[in-house]
Amino acid sequence: MRVLVAEDHAELAASVARMLRREGMAVDVVHDGGAALERTALLEYDVVVLDRDLPVVHGDDVCRSLVGRAGRTRVLMLTASGTVADRVTGLSLGADDYLPKPFAYAELVARIRALGRRAQPALPPVLVRGDLRLDPAQRIASRAGMRLALSPKEFAVLEYLLAAGGRAVSAEELLERVWDEMTDPFTTTVKATMNRLRAKLGPPPVIETVQQGGYRIGDAHAPS
Repeated sequence: MRVLVAEDHAELAASVARMLRREGMAVDVVHDGGAALERTALLEYDVVVLDRDLPVVHGDDVCRSLVGRAGRTRVLMLTASGTVADRVTGLSLGADDYLPKPFAYAELVARIRALGRRAQPALPPVLVRGDLRLDPAQRIASRAGMRLALSPKEFAVLEYLLAAGGRAVSAEELLERVWDEMTDPFTTTVKATMNRLRAKLGPPPVIETVQQGGYRIGDAHAPS
């Protein structure tokens, strides 16, 4: 999931970004509304976590702009005020969800995941391909009934490939959807992560390399 955090409080923004990255999300951070509009014009994010009181361009105006584009990006609005009137105003602007500060990180993660699911084509709660099973909500992946010890990024790559339903996914697409702007686009990080993931999945190989197409999940079953 690709997430933009638009929050002018630098420490809070950095803290939220670290927490979301630990959950396997690709996170970019901006500190004003103008930068938020620039970033969302370049990339279609799954979720934008939007502070309502942003400088340069107010969060309300950023929200109106995002909603007016009629894209698939979902908006979670943050505000220091939690009154009913403020929540109603935020939602009336087109925000998909509204969370007052201070908030619990666990609730923020849950709300972002829920919005992320709404931004994507409908998927089953558990992704299954052959003997592979992945539960995004519980953060559990297994093969042939054996739980896999995956890093957050390995989990995110496997989740994205399974959600693609057998479609070939390019390295460039993985970089855009699973990694964030801090990643060098010329890096070999996708290949290195794929090698580690393949090793953890074990034989027979289940991730196929498609010539000039990237990667896809096959239907292989682990030996019994």
